[in-house]
Amino acid sequence: MERKGPLMKERTVETAVASLQWFIFLLANSIVLPIVVGQVYHLSVDQIAELLQRTFLVVGISSLLSGWIGHQLPVADGPAGIWLGIFVLMGEMAAAGHSHPFQVLQLLEGGMLVAGGVLLVIGAMGLMNYMLELFTPLVTGVYLILLSLQLSGVFLKGMIGVGDSGGEIKAGHVLVSFIVFILVFILSVWGRGFFKSYAVLIGILLGWLTFIMLNGFEQKAPAVSSVVSFPKFFAWGWPKLDAGMAVSAVLVAFVLISNIIASVAAMQQVVDRQEERGRLNRAGIISGVNNLLSSLFSTVGVVPLSISAGFVRMTGQTRMKPYMIGCVLLIVSSFLPAVYQALSLLPGPIAYAAMLVTFTQMLGIGLNSILKSPLDERRLTIVGMSLSLGTAIMFLPQSVFQGLPAIVQYVASNGIMIGMLLALLLEHIWRPVRKQVSRLD
Repeated sequence: MERKGPLMKERTVETAVASLQWFIFLLANSIVLPIVVGQVYHLSVDQIAELLQRTFLVVGISSLLSGWIGHQLPVADGPAGIWLGIFVLMGEMAAAGHSHPFQVLQLLEGGMLVAGGVLLVIGAMGLMNYMLELFTPLVTGVYLILLSLQLSGVFLKGMIGVGDSGGEIKAGHVLVSFIVFILVFILSVWGRGFFKSYAVLIGILLGWLTFIMLNGFEQKAPAVSSVVSFPKFFAWGWPKLDAGMAVSAVLVAFVLISNIIASVAAMQQVVDRQEERGRLNRAGIISGVNNLLSSLFSTVGVVPLSISAGFVRMTGQTRMKPYMIGCVLLIVSSFLPAVYQALSLLPGPIAYAAMLVTFTQMLGIGLNSILKSPLDERRLTIVGMSLSLGTAIMFLPQSVFQGLPAIVQYVASNGIMIGMLLALLLEHIWRPVRKQVSRLD
């Protein structure tokens, strides 16, 4: 009994710290995109704070549902990069056409309803396993690499403060963010025990403290008027829909399916679990529900984050209990204005720096996925063409696509979507040549 007591206490402390790290991970992946959307649509400080509140709630609920009922893996949900691209694109189109931002946001609410419905139907009909045959390890590997390349550029800009200061690099931001990046990298690679498992948490906390010491408090949270606040339904107005958004939402749903498959497959590699019958179908159903929740609470549509596999591989935290507790903590924080408004002050460069390290892990997972089979001439050509074209589109200015129809703009301007679709088409149209075995007569 004397031995059991200290062991239980140690286990409790370990669970508490791991839960806090999951909470920080969920938080860090929830903060950035709502702020970007707020800037694109010129939302006020109070409106951005409310958007953060709704995002925390949806991310917490969706991650909890996915881990409990859906794929049942420690794969966190978060705002989807593909949805963010469409939010930004339509925001720029609205600014050029002098449309009211909330009219565009109502269209996006309608689009998330359509995408959620498509995912629900595919999952409920048991078609996710057929989708698995389409999204081979080569296709998912290309997707993970393109996602890493695109978001790594976004994260690096955030680290040096380019996005926040209109192109002017802030020395204080750069110094602290790279200190955090190097610290998290060193701890995750050469650290042992506690320091390796909680590298991200240590990096963020020490980085936040250092940032305040060097740069001071650069922002003030909005005034807190109540102890508890409940998020609003359809805060942007009732959903609307047109033909262009409907078609785009269906395409986005299939991109989200590839994301679900890639995220689940990547996490199964990390935790060394075999494919469970029905796991993908459950994941599809819950992802559909989660996109409906995103529309209901007027946030950027969510999806299982592939980066979770890199985070788990780096920290070694594979248990579900800390993950679930972290989700509950995020849900609770969404009802407390003092908490989510204070958390919204987490400096962007710190979050970007800590997350960029995990993207190096995700890039490696993508390479491992491609290398599951030998790289013959056919597979090398598919990978090379898909990565080259997808990456090239990322470097094109948005003005290049302005003359195209809206539907085409949504697809053609997204390098991840184009690269993944090209890999998907070539993988199934260009069939491998079967080697004939010679026989001696």
